[in-house]
Amino acid sequence: MQAILITFDQAYYDKIVEMLERMNCRGFTAWKEVQGRGSVNGEPHFGSHAWPSLASAIITMVEDSRVDAVLDRLHAWDIETPRLGLRAFVWPITRTI
Repeated sequence: MQAILITFDQAYYDKIVEMLERMNCRGFTAWKEVQGRGSVNGEPHFGSHAWPSLASAIITMVEDSRVDAVLDRLHAWDIETPRLGLRAFVWPITRTI
């Protein structure tokens, strides 16, 4: 089991939730309004007058066999629209309750 933290422009929200559903990654926790700025490029997401867009984040626990497929789909979307901003980070899950 792996945890995938996905941070993204709000425009991706429905698309990401639908993709997780299609890939049988049922459970997730979402934060619909987060602020941030990427470390490489892209627009800041501050929700301010100067930078009005906001980001969202989702964390999901995914079976090891599905992680690469999820990351590949997310990476393809990021390549299509690099200025929107989309990142994913993976951690191993060693214990759950």
